[in-house]
Amino acid sequence: MFLKKYYPSEYAEDVFSIDYAELYRRGCRAILFDIDNTLVAHGADSTEEVDELFRHIHSIGLKTLLLSNNNKKRIERFNQNIHTTYLEEAGKPDPACYLKAVEMLGVTREETIVVGDQLFTDIYGANRAGIASILVKYIGYYKKEWKGYTRYIEKILLLLKGKGRGTWGK
Repeated sequence: MFLKKYYPSEYAEDVFSIDYAELYRRGCRAILFDIDNTLVAHGADSTEEVDELFRHIHSIGLKTLLLSNNNKKRIERFNQNIHTTYLEEAGKPDPACYLKAVEMLGVTREETIVVGDQLFTDIYGANRAGIASILVKYIGYYKKEWKGYTRYIEKILLLLKGKGRGTWGK
């Protein structure tokens, strides 16, 4: 199916509802995270809740990397309490940036998962690189405000997949 390249391996409501210990048990050793609208609202600094999430993820033994199209200054500001590896101005959805991130962490594609909020960058790029992915609802998903054309196209694709109403479901 043509649209398959835009669909993730899994769905989650948000980054806090993912069972990271289960990912580790299944052989995952590294997580590539998008920042804006995945971990925090667009342009926001990290929160104590996000900082604690990264401490938890690292305590399980998982490596993390912030894979972002943002500039270095933005990522360093976000990363000040997390202290994780990052790749700025990555060029998502180019698969080369995903493969570079995997190499930076010293893991394989099969041991890596991407967590992001956008089908056309985070998920499409992960699929092109042969890396599993988890799509989370973007922060602000339930707000009634203009999101841009891309979000509406994503919503249509998710409706076609049966994932566009209320909760993601299984």
